[in-house]
Amino acid sequence: MSMELSIPKFWRFKHSIYRLQAARCRSCGRVHYPPKNACPYCGSRDLEPVELPKRGKLVSYTTVYAVPDGSRQYSPIYVGLIDLGLTKVVTELTDIADPSQLRKGIEMEAVLRKARVDRDAGLIYYVLKFRPAMGVPDVQA
Repeated sequence: MSMELSIPKFWRFKHSIYRLQAARCRSCGRVHYPPKNACPYCGSRDLEPVELPKRGKLVSYTTVYAVPDGSRQYSPIYVGLIDLGLTKVVTELTDIADPSQLRKGIEMEAVLRKARVDRDAGLIYYVLKFRPAMGVPDVQA
C-alpha cells in the first residue's frame, strides 16, 4: 500500500515542503510545522506564516527497515527529530554513509532530494530532507 499525494495537494503545500514554511500563532506565540488551519496548542485561527531555518541540531533519530513498496531500494531509511530553534520537525535524513555519524547535537542542514516518482502522471516529487551539515564541526553531546 502506498500513500498517494495528489498533484493539487502537493502544489498547495509547496511552501511548507520547499521553504520549510511553518505557522506562528498570534495568540499563544507557538510555532508549528507543518502549518495547519488552527493552532494545535490553543485552537486559535489567528496564524501567520514563518519560514524556519534550514539548519538545526539532531535531537534523536531512528532507523526504519520496513519501508513502503516503492522505497525498498532506499532501505533502511533514517528518520530524525531536528531542533530548528522555533520548533522541532520530524523528517527523513539523507546522505548517511555511516549511521555512526548520527549523534545527538550534530548540526544538520536541509537539502532537496527526490521523494518518489509518480509513473502514471510522469512526475518526480522532491522534498527537503536533512543531512549532516557540510563543513561545520560536530557538536559534542
